[in-house]
Amino acid sequence: MARNEISHIGRIKEMTPESTVVEIVSSSACSACHARGLCSVSEEKVKEIEVPTDPYATWKTGDEVRVMLKQTMGLKAVWISYVAPLLILMILILTLSAVGVHEIYTGLAAAGAVAVYYLVIYLMRGFLARDFVFYLKEK
Repeated sequence: MARNEISHIGRIKEMTPESTVVEIVSSSACSACHARGLCSVSEEKVKEIEVPTDPYATWKTGDEVRVMLKQTMGLKAVWISYVAPLLILMILILTLSAVGVHEIYTGLAAAGAVAVYYLVIYLMRGFLARDFVFYLKEK
């Protein structure tokens, strides 16, 4: 595995000629602890990722594979998901506070702007999905 890739182990759940659905288990750092049954902090989530089907692949349903994504796409996702909304929030709070807008209206405007940002991202999900392409490799 190259350093410029992000990967997760998953199991093929479903295959069609167009796409392959891979199920991965995302777990918190402490989920591997021997005391996780006694602790309520550990957490595991099952996620499904849709990957374009490789016509030359010999995988079948139930096979374990490695789901790959270029690291630059992971960093782009962090910027879109976390950094940009934080910047919007901070710029609005600081600007509106500096010009003397009441705190309640400042907070509402900042929260509203972030909500609109996420709505725009949601509406652009099809366009963004073209950039974030996962691919499969042997485990």
